[in-house]
Amino acid sequence: MDARAIITKLRDKVPLERAEIVWFANGLADGNVTDAQAGAFAMAALLNGLSADEVVALTMAMRDSGKVMSWDLPGPVVDKHSTGGIGDAVSLLLAPALAALGAYVPMVSGRGLGHTGGTLDKLESIPGLKTEVTEERFRQIVSNVGTAIVSATGSIAPADKRLYAIRDVSGTVESIDLITASVLSKKLAAGLEVLVLDVKVGTGAFMKTMEDAVAQAESLVSTSNGAGCRTSALITDMNQPCATAVGNALEVMEVMQALSGAEIDNVLCDLTADLGGEVLVLAGMADDATEGAKQITETLRDGSAAERFGRMVTELGGPADFVDRWRDRLPAAPVVAEVKAGRAGYVTGMDGEAIGLAVVRLGGGRLKGGERIDPSVGLSDVAILGDRLEPDTPLCLVHAATPEAAEEAAAAVRAAYTIAEQVPDVPPVVYRRVG
Repeated sequence: MDARAIITKLRDKVPLERAEIVWFANGLADGNVTDAQAGAFAMAALLNGLSADEVVALTMAMRDSGKVMSWDLPGPVVDKHSTGGIGDAVSLLLAPALAALGAYVPMVSGRGLGHTGGTLDKLESIPGLKTEVTEERFRQIVSNVGTAIVSATGSIAPADKRLYAIRDVSGTVESIDLITASVLSKKLAAGLEVLVLDVKVGTGAFMKTMEDAVAQAESLVSTSNGAGCRTSALITDMNQPCATAVGNALEVMEVMQALSGAEIDNVLCDLTADLGGEVLVLAGMADDATEGAKQITETLRDGSAAERFGRMVTELGGPADFVDRWRDRLPAAPVVAEVKAGRAGYVTGMDGEAIGLAVVRLGGGRLKGGERIDPSVGLSDVAILGDRLEPDTPLCLVHAATPEAAEEAAAAVRAAYTIAEQVPDVPPVVYRRVG
């Protein structure tokens, strides 16, 4: 077998044999497949699609390209995954909340893709914290704390780790089939019993239409359940940020506000509770999703989730006093500027992808592989759908490295907003459940 022949078959819509897919995944892991060949494979998969059998084969092959973990813990092993959005810091709240309730959350997460932020990039805005750990250390932290949010180690789904980075810079992020295989290869390699998926739909998501979101959710749920992991999905709104901040350290600040109990009546916390409720039901820890959601919210109110988060931060190399002194510990951008609305009316729409790309161009994300991220930049105090604005009302605050970068971002933000006189219909946080 060779990579060129496999790519040619996929390009020409000739079904791939399972052995060919396994060979290609192993080639991604061991370097026998080049970056150019990986990019060509991803583009052919995006344009032509993979069959259901090919998606399962690719998922299992990428999972089996490295270590497949198993656990012996006194509680259910669970996780949640989002398909990507802006201002989506749910994982940083949900993982410690679930741990506080007695679940174990070995969360193998990712970095930013395209216009969306990455959980690892957000977490690493905490000084000293490193998400790359050995498998032994990963196991220790999960056992001791109840959760660890880490990058895929060299031993966990190495084929996906390589393809994931190539998709980010080759314009192939949006493939439903590759998203399914990428998400589940890592999650199934982590030895999960329960997985809940947050499938985003809207202007800030990779899936812009409900039809695409449902297709993605059904692909993920059917593949994961077929592999023996109890799985469901919520299709959730991404026509605006989950939080009122977009950017790594700025989103961590919102997380800490919630973990301190100071601000838990917002979309970010509501979505965290909804997803957590699903996890607890599938894990047999709640009778229904409403009861489970209440349990999650209580961990934010009583400080037990904050305690778990603080312990995880310390175990990953961050400051031991982070929960108490996070305002002093997180990096701050040298330039902070208001972006005025410029006209009166209601926020009736926003281009979430454009807002995400504005943060990327500030330095808060990557335009090409290997670029360093400035964790301090981004947008805060973001106006949301339904807000009433006057001409001098800020749409947001831009946090930038230079005045010139702030001006460029401000122009992009203004262009991303739609302001009109009519009061808009604000979308729900959760549209529907799949599974």
